[in-house]
Amino acid sequence: MVQPRILILGAPGAGKGTQSANIVDEFGVDHITTGDALRANKEMDLSDMDTEYDTPGEYMDQGELVPDKVVNAIVDEALSQADGFVLDGYPRNLDQAEELEEMTDLDVVLYLDVDEEELVHRLTGRRLDPETGDIYHVEYNPPEDPEVEARLEQREDDTEETVRERLRVYEENTEPVVEYYEEKGTLERIDGNQAPDAVWESLKGTIEDAA
Repeated sequence: MVQPRILILGAPGAGKGTQSANIVDEFGVDHITTGDALRANKEMDLSDMDTEYDTPGEYMDQGELVPDKVVNAIVDEALSQADGFVLDGYPRNLDQAEELEEMTDLDVVLYLDVDEEELVHRLTGRRLDPETGDIYHVEYNPPEDPEVEARLEQREDDTEETVRERLRVYEENTEPVVEYYEEKGTLERIDGNQAPDAVWESLKGTIEDAA
C-alpha cells in the first residue's frame, strides 16, 4: 500500500495528537507538525528571503512569531523528505492552505468535528504534574497515585476563559480552511465526540478508502 498523504484538522482538544500517533503506527508515515519542523530546521538559511532574521531559530530565540513565508518553506522542506505523512498544525489560515496546494497532493483531509462544550470540558479538565511534566485529565485520565493527584495543577491556558478565547481564535482562522477543503471535495468530517477508539476506527476506515 502506498503511504498516504494526510492532513488532519481540528480545534485544540479535538484529539489530533492522539489520532496522529495512531496513524503513524498503523500506516508507517511521518508525523509532521509545524513546531517539530521549526525545531528541526532552526538553522535553515533564510538570507535569500528578505526576512528580519537569517534563521528560524533567531525568531524563536526572540520569542517572535515566525513569518508565514518562513513556515511555508520549512513545511515544504519537511514534506519533500517524507514518503507519506500526517500533517498536523498547518495550514492555520487560507493563505497557507493555498501554499500547501503548491507543495503536495493530499490523499485526504480529516476534520475532527467536536462540539465546543465537549472541547471546553476536555481542555479545562487537563492537569499538569509539575514534577514530571505529565498531563492528566480529572475525568478521562486521572493519576492512580494519590500523591501525584495532590500536586496536579491547572495550566493558565486551560482555564475556561482562556480556552473559550483559544477556540474563538481557532475558529476565526481555521473555519475558512475547513470550507476551502470542503469545497474541493477532499474534506472528510469525523465525529470527534466519540470515544478515542471509536474515532480511530472511523479515521482508519476513511484513510483506507481514500489511499
